[in-house]
Amino acid sequence: MAIELDDRLTVIVGLGDTGLSCVKFFASRGEKVKVVDSRDEPPGLAELIETYPDVEYELGDFNLETFVTARQLVVSPGLSVRSVEIEAAKEAGVVITGDIDIFSKQVTAPIIAVTGSNGKSTVVAMLAEILRKAGRNFGLGGNLDGANFKPALDLLAEDEKDLYLLELSSFQLETTASLGAAVATILNLSADHMDRYEGIDDYHRAKQRIFAGCKQVVVNRDDKKSYPLEESDATVWDFGFGRAGVNGLGLLEEGGDSYLAYQLEKIVSVNELKVFGQHNISNVLAAVALAMAIDIDMNAIKTAITEFSGLPHRCQWVANIDGVDFYNDSKGTNVGATLAAVEGLGEHILGHIVLIAGGIAKGADFTALVPAMNKWGKAVILIGQDAAEMASYFDNEIPTYFASDMPEATRVALQQSTAGDAVLLSPACASFDMFENFQHRGFAFMESVETLQ
Repeated sequence: MAIELDDRLTVIVGLGDTGLSCVKFFASRGEKVKVVDSRDEPPGLAELIETYPDVEYELGDFNLETFVTARQLVVSPGLSVRSVEIEAAKEAGVVITGDIDIFSKQVTAPIIAVTGSNGKSTVVAMLAEILRKAGRNFGLGGNLDGANFKPALDLLAEDEKDLYLLELSSFQLETTASLGAAVATILNLSADHMDRYEGIDDYHRAKQRIFAGCKQVVVNRDDKKSYPLEESDATVWDFGFGRAGVNGLGLLEEGGDSYLAYQLEKIVSVNELKVFGQHNISNVLAAVALAMAIDIDMNAIKTAITEFSGLPHRCQWVANIDGVDFYNDSKGTNVGATLAAVEGLGEHILGHIVLIAGGIAKGADFTALVPAMNKWGKAVILIGQDAAEMASYFDNEIPTYFASDMPEATRVALQQSTAGDAVLLSPACASFDMFENFQHRGFAFMESVETLQ
């Protein structure tokens, strides 16, 4: 017997923080939902049972019938929309959506949307500081971590905001049909999550969904993959190194100093920034471009960017031991991020870098790290599941060591260092083989460094 449309349920695929936020949203509207998760004990299960005892849930192997008879599937970012069950549901005419797509249809205030392979959390945090300095009433959410973490749908339970600032992953964008952002940007694009995508072009297409229906676009002049693939009437702002043109942010050289500038108008000297490295200069330019796109006062912009000192686990200085500085860049979970950290730190220190890396490779190609380590490095210490695979990329002149855990890695790193050098944890890999997440990995590094003193 065919199921009547009104009897069909919204099925939330994947629990965790995002899934719970979806349950809360639908419960607040009196809508009946079911939760499915392939894990036997997914995070958030205890809260679901306690707070929403009437919500049905199915754990373990997916039941195809549940998917194909749903009214709609709300898919959490951790689940690929290309799974057999979700593809079958799509073929059966079931609507496939996600929390960001739902959020965008609920709010009327403008959305500022930021994605990219690297730097998005830093740019969003910096832009949030600019908005605070400007006294704007805004909501902050999406793919954030740490103290700023908040699923987008949880923002709907708060007082209405004048605008919303969202950090978005390619996974979230997969289920977002038309975001309609006031301003959207892809900061940069480098290979990441190649275990989930068919290749860089597939990954790129997922990121491009951020531009659907947007009013203004911020692009990176130094990365052509940050440009929209489809033509639109959206106003375009750009940022990048070198002198900027119309609606552009860039660098001006004057009197031996380098200045961040809008067109030919100086904003602040690079020397006034508390963050270092070319990648962070690019991040600051991006944040300023986004702020200008929504007409933020330049005084608020200047104050915020000169006071911003960076985020935890992003090239965060930890300690100096016998003249060797230790830096925690645990958020460096892909090759592009680690390359930026090595180059930025290499230019910043007097000595050389001893790199601690490794974990789950996610199908990455580590070739790009070789010339950077040949230039700036003196040793590589590898940990984790794919350490041997990663070791195969490095030239013979870069000594490579294996460590069984983080304490051993830091001990070996210090042994290979001399005064003026820096030990950099920037894994270029995911953390889930040995740690709960990149924060856990970063804290493990910092605790290990403490034991060396």
